[in-house]
Amino acid sequence: MKHSVREELSEYITERVGEMKRYKELPKDVSDLHHELFNQDYYIIGYYNADKWLQGHNISAWEAMSIYTEWEKEQFGECTNRYDNSETTVNMLAYIWGQEILYELEEELINL
Repeated sequence: MKHSVREELSEYITERVGEMKRYKELPKDVSDLHHELFNQDYYIIGYYNADKWLQGHNISAWEAMSIYTEWEKEQFGECTNRYDNSETTVNMLAYIWGQEILYELEEELINL
């Protein structure tokens, strides 16, 4: 994962966890938190914004496809989804990397 992506997603997670704590809506389990942050809504909305996000982080379409294909093969034994646009692709990358970051930050998030 690129450093710029890690910083952006870590900041997003920290801000959203802070909001959830203020409203007492913070899930107790990391997997529930991941679902809430990256599966309930899109991280990036719109093809233009997704294209700019990929460009801003210097991620090519081929690199993105390689990442989510490898992840799906590890998780499910095969890649069955078709990520045929930049919006879907970026949101899948945020889902994958968001999960990784959440598990790394689990202790810190509890103390926010």
